[in-house]
Amino acid sequence: MTLAGFIAYSGALAIAAAIPGPGLTALIARALGSGFRSALFMSLGLVLGDLTYLTAVVLGLSMVAQTFGTLFLLIKWAGVAYLAYLAWSFWTAGISAEKIEAKRGSGGALASVLSGLAVTLGNPKTMIFYIALTPTLIDLHAIPPTDYALLACVTVVTLLVVLVPYLALASKARWFLQSPRALKRLNRTAAAFMAGAALAIAGRAS
Repeated sequence: MTLAGFIAYSGALAIAAAIPGPGLTALIARALGSGFRSALFMSLGLVLGDLTYLTAVVLGLSMVAQTFGTLFLLIKWAGVAYLAYLAWSFWTAGISAEKIEAKRGSGGALASVLSGLAVTLGNPKTMIFYIALTPTLIDLHAIPPTDYALLACVTVVTLLVVLVPYLALASKARWFLQSPRALKRLNRTAAAFMAGAALAIAGRAS
């Protein structure tokens, strides 16, 4: 992978991670109910879940790329279509205001990690995102172990950079998730970035 590829990957992942969804909502609820430390361990579980999906997608699509060229090309264009769909859905509907209950988590650090892992693995949209993203930014015909290791490191750093500030500002994040005006801005911004990503990727999905 090139430096530009790593930057594009981390940027798209950061946008996806910053958009409130099941994982981020559960994380903020944990921060409000159990404090920063418990939520930090939960965020490590979320990251572990992303790495699990990333590994599965890279291994699976690498085999497809080496064996079925036409099918792999179709998967890449399906990824472009999915990003375009995300842009349209966030522009027209996006995220509605929701009340986050500050529930206290049970158990220690391991329980928090497993809770985060369960949230991510139970969200199929995470795998769909990686299926849409990785074929357009990574040459899966031949990805060396060093590139995969760097990709995993970039994933961990990007997710933590996005998630930890949410934990530190949990009370403001709670208000943010309940503000229709703020959510509308978030939806439109996410839509613009997703549409831009779809257009940029379409230019290289060949």
